[in-house]
Amino acid sequence: MEKQAVPIWEKANLTIEEAAAYFGIGTNKLREITSNPDCGFVIWIGTKRLIKRKKFEKYLEDVDTL
Repeated sequence: MEKQAVPIWEKANLTIEEAAAYFGIGTNKLREITSNPDCGFVIWIGTKRLIKRKKFEKYLEDVDTL
């Protein structure tokens, strides 16, 4: 069975690279933001971090500057 690609806007969790492309924020800035232990929109799977897309969208709505 062929694996189908899920459109980025339908994914619940994004890699750093996907989030950078989707939100127009650099990967280094995303790594800086998500390195905070209190960050509520990141999931750690070993050393890989995934960004919860909807929670990050809410964070961006509420934040004044990055």
